[in-house]
Amino acid sequence: MPALNDDVDKEPLMPGARLTLQERECIAAGLAEGSGYTEIARQLARPASTVSREVTRNGGPNRYRADRAHRATATRSRRSKPTAPPRSAPTTAPERDDAVLAFAAQFTELLIYDGMPRMQARVLTCLHLTDSGSLTAADLVHRLGVSPASISTAIRALEQRDLIRRERDSPRRDRYYIDDRTWYRTTLNLARASQEKVKAARSGAEILGATTPAGLRLTEIGRYLDYLGREMIHAVERWPASGAPPDGR
Repeated sequence: MPALNDDVDKEPLMPGARLTLQERECIAAGLAEGSGYTEIARQLARPASTVSREVTRNGGPNRYRADRAHRATATRSRRSKPTAPPRSAPTTAPERDDAVLAFAAQFTELLIYDGMPRMQARVLTCLHLTDSGSLTAADLVHRLGVSPASISTAIRALEQRDLIRRERDSPRRDRYYIDDRTWYRTTLNLARASQEKVKAARSGAEILGATTPAGLRLTEIGRYLDYLGREMIHAVERWPASGAPPDGR
């Protein structure tokens, strides 16, 4: 990502200062490189929520353009007229919005760190932050600012991993949702899938020779994965359906 020019914007940034064109160009460059919101924000010395909100309101990661976003912000600024907020309006709403956006960025980055593709991570995060735990494809397109094709691909992959489920919302529309047992099912599936790795490791050990260094290594890998898979299944099966900790803890 290109570094900010020291000759530009030497004044220290105030917390609510608007993004400059140069900062927006850095955001665009970071997105093109596949950087996450947190990493881009760190480069700009800005909150991750600022970057997330900037990208979301200007087309999403795949359609963000620095010059277009800068012009759009200037247009919105000219159109907006300062008005006194209603006395009953809660003063903490903007703070809560920023906190939610920051958390969404953090949660997404954690899923990506665990190996989940970015779009799948963004969809899963979006579903987790809804009270109902469900959204339609159109809802996801609107909230994430991406194409329907991107949502469709991510949804299909998440369904295959049993992380989300679908139900018919209307004759022509599906709704995708998570529930309290989503991660329960997923952990069981991961544990059972590890048995395939155990079989592969044992097969490799036989092919290479059980007494060779490579064969011994694969035998040990198989033993470990077999132990880990069985322990995961036992732990998940001991977890009560209500979600309460086992043994009353």
